[in-house]
Amino acid sequence: MFKGKNVLVAGGTGFVGANLINRMLSLGANVRATLHRRDAVIADSRIEYVKADLLAMDDCRRVVQDMDYVFLCAANTSGAAVIASTPLVHVTPNIIMNSQMLEAAWFAKVKKFVWLSSNAAYPPSGDRPVREEEMFDGDPYDIYFGVAWMKRYTEILCRLYSEKLKERMATVVVRPSNIYGPYDDFDFATSHMMSATIRKVVERQKPIKVWGTGDDIRDLIYIDDFIDALVLAAEKIGTFDPVNIGYGKGYSIKEILQICLEVDGYDDAVVEYDSSKPSMIPVRLISTEKAESVLGFKARTDLREGIRKTMEWYRAHPCT
Repeated sequence: MFKGKNVLVAGGTGFVGANLINRMLSLGANVRATLHRRDAVIADSRIEYVKADLLAMDDCRRVVQDMDYVFLCAANTSGAAVIASTPLVHVTPNIIMNSQMLEAAWFAKVKKFVWLSSNAAYPPSGDRPVREEEMFDGDPYDIYFGVAWMKRYTEILCRLYSEKLKERMATVVVRPSNIYGPYDDFDFATSHMMSATIRKVVERQKPIKVWGTGDDIRDLIYIDDFIDALVLAAEKIGTFDPVNIGYGKGYSIKEILQICLEVDGYDDAVVEYDSSKPSMIPVRLISTEKAESVLGFKARTDLREGIRKTMEWYRAHPCT
């Protein structure tokens, strides 16, 4: 599908974007990728890098020109600390960016627009894996209220372009669980739980300080598996039909940390849990049945193997 096609990876220096660029090159695509504040992390002469601020409509129009497929991986993202202290930081910029990129792609007659939503936008479901059709069954968790409704609103926009306009643009919406792996953000100021935990273990921090009680449950998918699913979704889904992408099993933060310690041989670690610090959703599990039936996708990398690979990569690319 992608061989010889013009593919835009918006957010080419980000975690998903960098890994997607590598995959698109391997599939023979003509890759254009956007840069904003950071320099390119994938060095390859086949990539057309374009400096752009996707909050500026003119830049959005420029980067989508002549593209067959657009993957919008650019986003304003960070971890629990930033969301807790500045709850609007992920709302307004992302709404503007998502809206403008969709409009620009539609006017440029892009064949298919692929966008990453979030499992955090779902309403509470207790300890039961949540299904795709439940997204609008109730309000999301309060801690995610702003960013969750931003995601929901962009999904509605994707549906608009895919179903409600006379000239339609196919939009593909995936709702990932927690992704981890090479090229993740390991900066403690903005990182998510998994990358922060891996860095603390590799750097032999003592004590290892963990926000919350460690009882929160997460579904974690390794980046290579997620990219597999993302490409399958782009190939097989032709209209607005959101799909969850995850590993299909939950682990507590305590279990995740223990596996990290075992994999890296950190036998004398001291762990301190701080329940006064903000944590996020106590349990978030997503149903992966639709991904299996519609895409034929099932994650292959178990947590222990994914952690080992990520630790090896981080040792070779330590956070500076």
